[in-house]
Amino acid sequence: MPCKGVKPTTVTYGIILDGLYRAGRTAAAKKMFDQMIKSGITVTVSIYTIILRGLCKNNCAGEAVTMFQELGAMNVKFDIITLNTMINAMYKVQRREEAKGLFAAISASGLVPDAYTYNVMINNLLKEGSVEEVDNMFSLMEKSGCAPSSHLVNDITRRLLGKGEIAKAGNYLSKVDGKIISLEDSTTSLLSSLFSSKGKYRENIKLLPANYHVLDGFSRIAHENNS
Repeated sequence: MPCKGVKPTTVTYGIILDGLYRAGRTAAAKKMFDQMIKSGITVTVSIYTIILRGLCKNNCAGEAVTMFQELGAMNVKFDIITLNTMINAMYKVQRREEAKGLFAAISASGLVPDAYTYNVMINNLLKEGSVEEVDNMFSLMEKSGCAPSSHLVNDITRRLLGKGEIAKAGNYLSKVDGKIISLEDSTTSLLSSLFSSKGKYRENIKLLPANYHVLDGFSRIAHENNS
């Protein structure tokens, strides 16, 4: 382009930066960004968005969080997709309170948490073992009108069963309707293992919804859900 007397624009740099990050060429992307700044090209929110997402995708979450906070101090505003990415990045670098603070600040910024926002929060709370917070976040998700995915319900159920939270797991199993939310094979296998005649939680099977009280019912329920 310079040989033809054509000056690259913000859009040009955005395309190249996005391509470099997608290809995993983080170092080259950083050099390209430095070149962009030296060229005096305006750095827009879309460029910062590409960089933040690119850094997170290439295991540079800590660097992304640092840049995000610097931009926040400059009052740069981002969309909900980028905020979701940054919440996840903060959890990855063990900055849990900051992640929760960012979630709480979403509404104040004029944005609305979407289904993916809640998925990010719930999955990270599950990893922390914060069962009560998971329940609260799930309730908030439902009240906001964001429908939970079948995979999310199954994931929560398996995690709770693994922690011995049988009654709470039963609450999520009650949401399985075989249409929007179905049992996954891994969930069915875990249920069979834990509540078989020699299973670890056999005596607690009554804490599950009634249709799970018969052991051979697990296979039947799974079949009905998948048919």
